[in-house]
Amino acid sequence: MSSSIKILIADDHSMVREGLKQLIELEDDIEVIDQAGNGLEAVKKIVECNPDVVLLDINMPRMNGLEVLKYLNENNIVTKTLLLTIHNEVEYLYKAFEIGVQGYVLKDSESDVLIKAIRTIYNGESYIQPNMASLLFKRMNNTKEEKEMGFNKLTKREIEVLKLITEGMLNKEIAHNLCISEKTVKNHVSNIFKKINVSDRTQAAVFAIKNSIVDIF
Repeated sequence: MSSSIKILIADDHSMVREGLKQLIELEDDIEVIDQAGNGLEAVKKIVECNPDVVLLDINMPRMNGLEVLKYLNENNIVTKTLLLTIHNEVEYLYKAFEIGVQGYVLKDSESDVLIKAIRTIYNGESYIQPNMASLLFKRMNNTKEEKEMGFNKLTKREIEVLKLITEGMLNKEIAHNLCISEKTVKNHVSNIFKKINVSDRTQAAVFAIKNSIVDIF
């Protein structure tokens, strides 16, 4: 077993962890050496166990997967990471690769995709599912143009409102946070939508993430 690929699974759902463990250990050359149920625990066990590859969920308590990635990079903790997630939005993928993840696989993928990704990353290469890779390429090409078309048109106050929209705040909460009236917030939101050419708060939040107005970690 000394030549096996050593895996640490970090996911807040125990049934998911156990299912992945059983699936992965069907392979003769891959071994799950430990599990973590939240981001802080994942960091601790990565340091302790020194796994070859970490399977990292994005949505975890205490530190999410992107925060874990950022912490590892900032503290020069070297390990190979594969985000295993439900998020098929390209913005998560783009942000993850900006931070330094080596692989990105959706949880509804076939098992052979996951196994291929693990072996690819272990051998020093990056792995993105083909359908997500094409989206990432388009996203990278569009970044500069989108910034020029939308971000520069926003006022300082509109950017403040947009950041709070991205945090999931309602108009009433934004008004309280910025000490302005709810009606004023509503006007700001309307102007933001027009300037960045979106039709709802979710699209506005995605725009904010795309253009690094806010971080998603």
